[in-house]
Amino acid sequence: MPDGERAIELRLVERIADVPAAEWDACAGSGNPFVGHAFLGALEDSKSVGKNTGWIPRHLVAQGADSRVLGVVPLYLKSHSYGEYVFDHGWAEAYERAGGQYYPKLQAAVPFTPVPGPRLLAKPGETEGAVRAALAEGLAEVTRRMDVSSLHVTFCQEDEAVLLEAAGFLLREGTQFHWHNHGYASFDDFLATLVSRKRKQLRKERRDALSTGIAVKCLSGAELTRDVWDAFFDFYISTSDRKWGSPYLNRAFFDLLGQRLGDKVALVMAAKDGRWIAGALNLRGADALYGRNWGCRGDWPMLHFECCYYQAIDYAIEHRLARVEAGAQGPHKIQRGYLPVATWSAHWIADPRLRSAIADYLKRERAAVRRERMALATHSPYRQAGGNEDGGNAEA
Repeated sequence: MPDGERAIELRLVERIADVPAAEWDACAGSGNPFVGHAFLGALEDSKSVGKNTGWIPRHLVAQGADSRVLGVVPLYLKSHSYGEYVFDHGWAEAYERAGGQYYPKLQAAVPFTPVPGPRLLAKPGETEGAVRAALAEGLAEVTRRMDVSSLHVTFCQEDEAVLLEAAGFLLREGTQFHWHNHGYASFDDFLATLVSRKRKQLRKERRDALSTGIAVKCLSGAELTRDVWDAFFDFYISTSDRKWGSPYLNRAFFDLLGQRLGDKVALVMAAKDGRWIAGALNLRGADALYGRNWGCRGDWPMLHFECCYYQAIDYAIEHRLARVEAGAQGPHKIQRGYLPVATWSAHWIADPRLRSAIADYLKRERAAVRRERMALATHSPYRQAGGNEDGGNAEA
């Protein structure tokens, strides 16, 4: 390794607070807020992760000979597979039917957050490549030493997936839907790139969402008062109860989020007759807006599309952000300008028999995912270059 063959020492810490925020963030960078010390620390300090949650912090830290932190990986010991958005329930059931013990397992991820981003976090400089390689190899070694069934690096970057594959991980491919800003000056400028029927549809949806006197406002920083978070948390709980039954985040988390990352929060709130009725939580990165949570009280047609998708596009255009990442799931996003992109995860499987079965499954799944993504891309609502106004297949 350069600079005098310095050794890299790896260790596990049980709290992110055991790593100084400045040292963690020197590795994480400022591009993606979810891997920063503030966000991960808010999850731990609010007890949204930790004892009795099934997410036990075991962060991997790489240090040089002088004890300086050179790299980190957000890592958790898991007793279940909830809050991950890359589903391995079938793997767990199959292994346990065969007499194996799938849990506990290790998860390198941002809890409850299906946002692609870096996972092998290394301090920039001449040793960065060597540190990232050491972190990849270290994850495999930690899995062996802790005698767990597997380790899963979810929503990692493609270059990290390549590095992890070289370290013996199996790769899994998925799909999300992102909106890309091609230098638009306004929402109408974006609409002009769509085929006419989609342009009319989006205008109608925006008009219908606000037709009953609903007003929408984007809040950040000092505007994120306790009353605002109380209202949004009520929406979050209500939607969690309706959709998946158990909310992952507690009320204390949102206060900490506002205190520590308020300038990166873009909280879209909708009001009618002077009271809040719905909200969509976004966080801003260096070049992207990341949609995270939506909630509402009552039945408000088209308001979800307005708050989660169209307000996010407005924000990205105003702040000159390159894209909006609208979270997990949702082929319905295509007709609203969000196109399919590949996502990646990497999986270390300890048992050779289970590894062989999963490798075969992933090979077949990857081919199916790519076929589906290509098919979804044909439903793009954008006008074809050189084509007529309604050219192409724009029906999603």
